[in-house]
Amino acid sequence: MAFARAARRQVGVFFYSASGRFSSGNEYSTLASRLDSLSHYKSSVLHGRASPSRGFGNFLRSFSSESPAVADQMSLIKQLRQRTSAPIKDVKASLVECNWDIEAAQKDLRKRGKVLASKKSSRTAAEGMLAVAQNDGKVAVIELNCETDFVARNDIFQYLALAMAKRALLVEGSSQEISGVFPFGPELFEELKLDLDHPKVNGETTVSNAVTEVAAIMGENVKFRRGFLMSKSSAGVLSAYLHTSPQPGLGRIAGIVSLEIEGENTQLEVVQRVGSELAMHVVAAKPLFLSKDLVSSEALANEREILKSQAESTGKSQMAVEKMVEGRLRKYYEEVALMEQKFIVNDGINIKTLVGNLSKEVGSPVKVANFLRVEVGEGIERLEASDEPVAQTA
Repeated sequence: MAFARAARRQVGVFFYSASGRFSSGNEYSTLASRLDSLSHYKSSVLHGRASPSRGFGNFLRSFSSESPAVADQMSLIKQLRQRTSAPIKDVKASLVECNWDIEAAQKDLRKRGKVLASKKSSRTAAEGMLAVAQNDGKVAVIELNCETDFVARNDIFQYLALAMAKRALLVEGSSQEISGVFPFGPELFEELKLDLDHPKVNGETTVSNAVTEVAAIMGENVKFRRGFLMSKSSAGVLSAYLHTSPQPGLGRIAGIVSLEIEGENTQLEVVQRVGSELAMHVVAAKPLFLSKDLVSSEALANEREILKSQAESTGKSQMAVEKMVEGRLRKYYEEVALMEQKFIVNDGINIKTLVGNLSKEVGSPVKVANFLRVEVGEGIERLEASDEPVAQTA
């Protein structure tokens, strides 16, 4: 009887120790079966159906023989997680499938990820980042989309966006170029080569394959949506501003302005400073046209019709209605034409006056050649319907 009580104490102490040690979330079937066997064994001892010394010793030997394998498995799971950033469930499944060969499991994960990315490619991706890259003569901006803001903040996603913007600087313009702005879509860009150097995505690959690989890592639909390339004249300055920028070169709204200077001028720093302020103004004020002369006839006709309907509802004479429409059109120009807008830094002047003052300061005529404003996700529904890039350009 005393021996049975001692055996019960031994089993109880070991059961408590083993349960406490392995209750931290390691979900291995071998461990579960061992603890289950121990529970049955304890019950058998209490009812006299098993030998305390022989049965308990056999259990200890079988349990201790599994420990090194479990430790190795945990190490392999950790290593593969660090290599791929894949979910731990998928990492373990690939390792088990490949008999714990980490190289084969990494290839298997890539295959699984690409299949998953393909399945998710039809889902709406309206979040993401704009990436901007610039050299002496060009500014490139690309939009890389994802499904959630969480992925947009991810280091791998942001690295890819910046790499794509730098590659976009090498895109050649064509006859589609409008006022120095060349828009391009996936059909032109996705087969170009990238040379990546990130711990999780590296080596030479195409833009399309890189996007698919990042989509597999993120577990979301990731896609390149559109890009724009703006060039400047030999005597000019390009300025860019990014709003909601987590790091240099990235943001959710981009404003780009091209200023041209007549003749040789050494005061480019002054022009660059005003250009940066204008790029910030473009982001905040959302102009649709460069000047009132460039407002499209369609937009003007639509606005005139709306204003006339509003004026006629007042019941005034036709002459009064016409005067009201013309007065409100001037206000419309101030809202949509960049050169007519009030300067956000100093609303006592408009952009036309600002540029005129800059010309006097540097001693050479300066003009705004064109501008571009792009925002993440803008027109995303219209894009899906018409498959056309949407942005505000001069």
